[in-house]
Amino acid sequence: MTVMNYADSALSLLPPAVAIVLAIFTRRVLLSLGLGILIGALLLNQFSPLATGEFVFNGVKGLFWTSEGLNSWNLYILGFLIVLGMITALITVSGSARAFADWARLHIRNKRDAKLLTMFLGCVVFIDDYFNSLVVGSVARPVTDRYYISRAKLAYLLDSTAAPVCVISPVSSWGAYIIALIGGILTAHGFADTGHLSIFIQMIPMNFYAIFSLLLLLFVVFMGLDVGPMREHELNAQRGSLYDESKGLPPGANADLPEAETGKILGLFLPIIALVFATLYFMVSSGAQVLATEGIEFNIISAFEKTDVSSSLFFGALIGLAISLLLNLIQGVEKSMIVKGVVQGARSMLPAIYILLFAWTIAGVIGQLETGKFMASLATGNIPFAFLPALMFVLAGITAFSTGTSWGTFGIMLPIAADMAMGSHTSMMLPMLASVLAGAVFGDHCSPISDTTILSSTGASCHHIDHVVTQLPYALIAAFISLAGYVVLGFTESVVAGLVACSVVFVLSIIVLKIKSKEAII
Repeated sequence: MTVMNYADSALSLLPPAVAIVLAIFTRRVLLSLGLGILIGALLLNQFSPLATGEFVFNGVKGLFWTSEGLNSWNLYILGFLIVLGMITALITVSGSARAFADWARLHIRNKRDAKLLTMFLGCVVFIDDYFNSLVVGSVARPVTDRYYISRAKLAYLLDSTAAPVCVISPVSSWGAYIIALIGGILTAHGFADTGHLSIFIQMIPMNFYAIFSLLLLLFVVFMGLDVGPMREHELNAQRGSLYDESKGLPPGANADLPEAETGKILGLFLPIIALVFATLYFMVSSGAQVLATEGIEFNIISAFEKTDVSSSLFFGALIGLAISLLLNLIQGVEKSMIVKGVVQGARSMLPAIYILLFAWTIAGVIGQLETGKFMASLATGNIPFAFLPALMFVLAGITAFSTGTSWGTFGIMLPIAADMAMGSHTSMMLPMLASVLAGAVFGDHCSPISDTTILSSTGASCHHIDHVVTQLPYALIAAFISLAGYVVLGFTESVVAGLVACSVVFVLSIIVLKIKSKEAII
């Protein structure tokens, strides 16, 4: 099948634009994504109905089956979602979630402490963003519900600690991927003797968006800076409505599940701890196997670079499920309650799975349209070098927003940033690369078609578009702060000066947010 090439055409932006705008305004995510897929498929196949139908069918089939056999990555991720839904439901059935909430009522003094606990857990669980959002959401939700914190606020807490922490952590799936990418780029440009891990660490303070989105989250938690749609959700939560009930149950919700009276806190933490350590073990061991096959000496960073994240998540979740089932049986929970929990837990994840499948499909269409390459082509031209770090931040943000993928944006934009730095000023190589990383995370935070955004809303049991629109003002504020820093960095070639500029704008932003927050109360 021959498809059209749109790498040089603004038409490549049409499908994601349609999907994103419709999703935000109609709040019907599947319909919006479906229309985006259809428009993209029609463009690629010159509006031929038969060719378009065949293209869409092959795209959907490719989510499960490729020319090489089963699409193990997708299937393991879907399996992980289903198993995690079962674990969450079993924790509810055992009464452990209620026991933890009762404990929290005695030991966690207020809403702020509940949000700080969630943020702390989000920063500690840095192995993978999927893992972070779903697991921390399962643990924190009973506590945030107890203190009437909206599910939208919980989703923001999860999303703003997942990608920002993972992107600056070398011992994570993100860190390993980025180290591998920049290693190849630096080697291609004659920096073969440079330690790739040390380069990654040097880039951490240059990732302004990751740093200041975390700082902004901390101040939002401490000062109660609820602005825009988030304020409405928090007010509704105070009235007892943690999410918009008119839209039905959000993904991950387990309504009408029976709860045992004999629940223990151990029943919540032991399955989660087992899941965490089992996943970590499988990630290291799967990476070690690849290293051994390739005759490479073992080290943790290399193992994470070669790891199979999706299978590790799935098998780790199976261990957590086994522990959860065992604890329920030891506790004496009725078998009928256990069965109901397993079935309803799996079903609760179906809405998230549907959205994820549509998001993956449109990502494939966008990849065929080469939307990312079109966005990258906008970086060329006679632009003063001092503006290039800021420009790369913006373009990486728009690319990630349009394509719904940080990792894909890294792969497209990092080589371009390196080429531009080599062609003008090699000393700015690392700031240019860091600005791409920062911009990609920003775009990912804003995009309704991002899998990370989808899974953060799932982990919080929040309606997806509610999470997108409530997080957007905070993401834009952090982006504005970062943009100011990259402009100053470009002109001064000083990371310290860039951080100082970000800090000044950050303080001014907090003052404005505090004033706006007080005005809203009045």
